[in-house]
Amino acid sequence: MKLSVVIVNYNVKYFLEQCLHSVRRAIQGIDAEVFVVDNNSVDGSVKMLEEKFPEITLIANTENKGFSKANNQAIALATGEYILLLNPDTVVEDDTFSKVIGFMDTHADAGGLGVKMIDGKGRFLLESKRGLPSPSVAFYKIFGMARLFPKSKLFGQYHLSYLDKEKTHQVDILSGAFMLLRKQALDKTGLLDETFFMYGEDIDLCYRILQAGYKNYYYPETRIIHYKGESTKKSSVNYVFTFYNAMIIFARKHFSPKNARLFSLFIHIAIWLRAGISIAWRFARNAFLPVADAVLLFTGIYFIKSYWEGTFIYLEGGQYPVEFMAIAVPIYILIWLTATYFSGGYDKPVRLIKIMQGLFFGTVTILVFYALLSETYRFSRALIMLGAVWGLVAMDGLRLLLHLTKLKDFRLGTAENKRYLVVGELEEANRVAELLRKTELNPSFIGLISMNDTIGNSNGFIGTLGQIHDIITIYNINEVIFCAKDIPARIIIDLMSELGQERVDFKIAPPESLSIIGSNSINTSGDLYMVELNSISKVNNRRNKRLFDVAASLILLVILPVALFTVKKPLGYIKNIVYVLAGKRSWVGYCPTPEDDEHRLSSIRNGVLNPTDVLRKRILSKEDNNRLNILYARNYAIGNDIRILIKGFYHTGR
Repeated sequence: MKLSVVIVNYNVKYFLEQCLHSVRRAIQGIDAEVFVVDNNSVDGSVKMLEEKFPEITLIANTENKGFSKANNQAIALATGEYILLLNPDTVVEDDTFSKVIGFMDTHADAGGLGVKMIDGKGRFLLESKRGLPSPSVAFYKIFGMARLFPKSKLFGQYHLSYLDKEKTHQVDILSGAFMLLRKQALDKTGLLDETFFMYGEDIDLCYRILQAGYKNYYYPETRIIHYKGESTKKSSVNYVFTFYNAMIIFARKHFSPKNARLFSLFIHIAIWLRAGISIAWRFARNAFLPVADAVLLFTGIYFIKSYWEGTFIYLEGGQYPVEFMAIAVPIYILIWLTATYFSGGYDKPVRLIKIMQGLFFGTVTILVFYALLSETYRFSRALIMLGAVWGLVAMDGLRLLLHLTKLKDFRLGTAENKRYLVVGELEEANRVAELLRKTELNPSFIGLISMNDTIGNSNGFIGTLGQIHDIITIYNINEVIFCAKDIPARIIIDLMSELGQERVDFKIAPPESLSIIGSNSINTSGDLYMVELNSISKVNNRRNKRLFDVAASLILLVILPVALFTVKKPLGYIKNIVYVLAGKRSWVGYCPTPEDDEHRLSSIRNGVLNPTDVLRKRILSKEDNNRLNILYARNYAIGNDIRILIKGFYHTGR
């Protein structure tokens, strides 16, 4: 066996599917085997592998064993002369494997090899080549000198940024996203160190390969797409602690005690700096608007109260009780902000109408509870109404000011109806175009680009690949989608690099898949992005569905005395209320199917009821149940859940 490919997967089914399609094409003509080690994924990865890639060797763990242990499981079974550790969020070129094997065959001193990696926008990833993270290198990186002086041989050692990325070089460290290893070198150095659960194990192994007398090479003659850059969102606090603690383990293992202590000092400084920045950034992104809204509401109501009591209420002196500002107003603000949240007032992009809806429903809620209070706690309806008006002015005004800053997270407007190009042959391009039309994206334009320059404007194509630059400009295209079934990965990567200046996003549609995958630059250039056929996966719909479950449970609890005599199974009715409130079930879920096709839909909690409960005929065929599930997921609305609950009330004890 010449090559053994090892992929460790954890809950990235769609990326894994795309990766394996590219691997399947790249191993043609090579004596190769492919291992996938699944670390107890819950997203249907194992079922997808069994159905679509029966030729691979699957190791399905019942727990998350971490990156090192999972790789070692497959390496222990591998028989290849070369072992390739490959991330599931990658796409390899059709000739990647033949090229890297050819290089290793002619360089007997090579223990490991890495390739040129680009992100989902076609940009070079610095981690394609790295130097050994010694104390001095760590110092230069942590304190920003590596970024300020990337071409310096002294300061640019972490990413070896002074080396030409288009030329082959000997390097210290390779990326674990694509690491080709000579089996003889592994036999000499040992497998991955399982002390490292995640991160650092690639650095440790590369260092041991160098110590064993082999060399590591950076080889840019072939490329891969690596969607997540460094396999995580670096704004994550968990990433900061996990990655840098792995560096401390590495230092203690390989450096002298003195250097290890110095290295650990730098790393601890980096941990607290990065963690502090990460926490501050996450707060700014997620909590800034609610906190700012609360401060504006409280401050405004304080001045309104002072003016109102001095001008209209206490003309001869006096003021509202202290409890009004200390207790009542914070409760009002909490209700207003909660109503705004559930109305979508904190979703992106910002929509001012959602603020109005939230304040309206919040005010109604406050006035309802206000009417139930004793006279002692009824401070002033007028101040509630004035506070709501002030909230509308202040909260909308804040968003308008933030919009003028042109910060992406605070832009006003509705979700953009993007304009797409689909590149591929007629059959597959039409399939992908139809997939786009069935999503919630509501594209304003979809144009087809032919791979064949002789077709011209026919069969629905608006042009050919040679005209793509002009087409992007003339049609004001936002995203280009490549059909992986028709286009080799090498050409996709070439086009991504070539079109990088066009300010468009890129996606790849794997063959026979309901997903379109790429990098959407939400937080970084490497975040996950996929288009699926169902709208129930949208954050606001999931939130609304959970809100419906809780509200419906409380209502069903109130009418319990009546329900005990009207539902089919009263004890089951009570049990279901408890389960739904605890988040273990939902009042409405998918229809049951003899063969589980739900892996194509977003997972939701098992339902007490399902869409068949609105029909007189509840025993339907498998195809009918599947069709109902797709319609329910794709067109989800709270109104549908309400209708199903009312129609199926008799069966709520099911």
